[in-house]
Amino acid sequence: MEKPYNPLDENNLAETLVNELLRRQCGPLPPPNEFEGAGIYALYYTGDFPPYRKIAEANQEGCNLPIYVGKASPPGSRKGLVDLDAPPGTALFSRLREHSESIQAAERNLRLEDFKCRFLVTSVLWLALGEGLLIKRYRPLWNAIVDGFGNHDPGGGRRETSRRPEWDTLHPGRPWARVMKPSKRTIEELESIIRRHLDNAPTPDHL
Repeated sequence: MEKPYNPLDENNLAETLVNELLRRQCGPLPPPNEFEGAGIYALYYTGDFPPYRKIAEANQEGCNLPIYVGKASPPGSRKGLVDLDAPPGTALFSRLREHSESIQAAERNLRLEDFKCRFLVTSVLWLALGEGLLIKRYRPLWNAIVDGFGNHDPGGGRRETSRRPEWDTLHPGRPWARVMKPSKRTIEELESIIRRHLDNAPTPDHL
């Protein structure tokens, strides 16, 4: 017997969020105009860095395969201190701007003009649902394989005792990552893992 459709089921709510995000126009990173709100987003790569060739090819005819997805929450949400009725400020815009600054800091192999984004302003209640389904559906490279793109400066003495994120091993340039201990994987090992991952990545015809 077919299970009755429940529009309030978590999976169905997540699908609604993601589908609404994917209907939004894909534009430059960061967006040209500041805006208010929290939300979810996806970043797309179209450049010529050889290990990312399959991602770039998938995005030649439009934004089809994200390299990274995420959510932007208002300040205090990690500690459970966010007031659901409080204005979220420019949380989503600020997060996208932070990502653009990380890409611009890369000294080689990345150019900001090779990135696009789409985003959806939504209630704080739905952020984790939307982000979770995006990661599950696309397994974006910078979420699933190459860690650290969304990291912030750990600050103080933690820089010297922490390992450098793999993202910064592939794309060196962020000042705070320079002084960190080397990551466990070399560039060659990371590129090999990336190739294997992208061999099994979804194609535009199967999304």
